[in-house]
Amino acid sequence: MLELYSDRLRLRTVVASDWDNFLFTHSNEKLNEFVRKPQSENAIREKFERVLTSKEFVEGEWLLTVIEQVHDQAFVGFIGLQNSDAEMQQLQVGYMLHPDAQGQGFATEALKAIVDWACLVYKPHKFIAYCVAPNIASTKVLENCGFVREGLLRENCKIGEQWFDDCIYGLLAAERC
Repeated sequence: MLELYSDRLRLRTVVASDWDNFLFTHSNEKLNEFVRKPQSENAIREKFERVLTSKEFVEGEWLLTVIEQVHDQAFVGFIGLQNSDAEMQQLQVGYMLHPDAQGQGFATEALKAIVDWACLVYKPHKFIAYCVAPNIASTKVLENCGFVREGLLRENCKIGEQWFDDCIYGLLAAERC
């Protein structure tokens, strides 16, 4: 079981008892405003089962972890890495925090922790993040962690019936590790 610690947080492997939090974060309209139109419970359950059974971090797969507060194990959210391009040694990052945990620096702390750990374990060349342009909070998290905006993909992300521009952020591992 994976366990990473920062000053205030523990990042750990997702287990079956995390279902309620997984369902909430993937079905909540407000949390998914800049991610996707919430899916059906069955689709979310299938995604959860894949997370539970995923054993190898091969290209295309996500390594998802739960973010909890260290002192009381209160649920904060999820953060993960995707092995997006093995040949180019690129890992994509993504995170989603519970509304009660937002605005407290938890996303920044968790992202720094998982990037540092990934540098040691996977030795990537680069980390990548996609962020829809109106998601200012996520933009701030990425920039606080040293990510640099490298481009804009116009109308690259469709959420519901609305198209959004995707900002591409990158962090060279050599600049972080």
